[in-house]
Amino acid sequence: MDRGKIPNLAARSNRIYLDLEDIIKENALPFLPAKSVVKFQAVCRDWRLQISAPLFAHKQSLSCKSTSGIFSQINRGSPFLIPIDANSCGVPDPILNFLPEPVDIKSSSNGLLCCRGREGDKVYYICNPFTKQWKELPKSNANHGSDPAIVLLFEPSLLNFVAEYKIICAFPSTDFDKATEFDIYYSREGCWKIAEEMCFGSRTIFPKSGIHVNGVVYWMTSKNILAFDLTKGRTQLLESYGTRGFLGTFSGKLCKVDVSGDIISLNILANAHSNTMQIGSQIKMWSEKEIVVLDSEIVGDGAARNHTVLHVDSDIMVVLCGRRTCSYDFKSRLTKFLSSKVGILDRCFPYVNSLVSL
Repeated sequence: MDRGKIPNLAARSNRIYLDLEDIIKENALPFLPAKSVVKFQAVCRDWRLQISAPLFAHKQSLSCKSTSGIFSQINRGSPFLIPIDANSCGVPDPILNFLPEPVDIKSSSNGLLCCRGREGDKVYYICNPFTKQWKELPKSNANHGSDPAIVLLFEPSLLNFVAEYKIICAFPSTDFDKATEFDIYYSREGCWKIAEEMCFGSRTIFPKSGIHVNGVVYWMTSKNILAFDLTKGRTQLLESYGTRGFLGTFSGKLCKVDVSGDIISLNILANAHSNTMQIGSQIKMWSEKEIVVLDSEIVGDGAARNHTVLHVDSDIMVVLCGRRTCSYDFKSRLTKFLSSKVGILDRCFPYVNSLVSL
């Protein structure tokens, strides 16, 4: 036998190992939550350098978009995090103590939080609670009120290495009777601008109901759903068939969640312009998508008639059942216990455990 033709098994194994290492670094690490990623810095020097590089943080913020936890507050107390998966989601504790003053969380979007100071000028802060990076925003000339209807919009982009975001606040006009105006902060320009568009009519906006879907911001009001399209700069009113309920996202569309006893129903916005269709058209504005009944053994006895939906996306729904916070997985159909915080939960904010840099 020609020994020169015997394959070098050790060299092949080493090459396979190196190829696998590159595959993991390039195609697996960026999809992990930040808490999990930073642990891999201890693997070796090369991994530590790659994970700590700004380019990797940018790639991770693009790749990891699943909701990993829920931020909330009780009676305006200190914010706390309810992890969906405690092993893969976390932020430094105590939470948000790196900000210069006590704050209330007003909105969240893809790893960033919009907070408002409680004292003085009540300034807004944008921060990443995992990296502790933060920015103070300039004061707006508009009066947002004591409980502003704030929505933060941040969509990670491949070409934007510095996070670009917008904040929109719907507020009662002081110049026009029974009108709603919109104040928008643009991070690229670093300033607030009041939109030319206004929405007329007497209605009360529920400030904690705001959500954005595909560049459109929605709020529940005392009469209907108010929509503001940031791209077109136009408003629209949607029939909601009741002023109660919760707004969320499902399959990339707006959904309205209603609770009746222990039954939770999700209705998807199918056609926002159905009110302009011809008489007799069978096209409906809302279509029923999901009917959810939580596992009574998980939510506990006596909680079936006291459900409050806190968050909905295409993967999970988070529900307050009495004093228990539970999640429902739309894929596995499983109900999971998350927390038993005692007190009145303020609105909850979905959190993506991201390395996004400000």
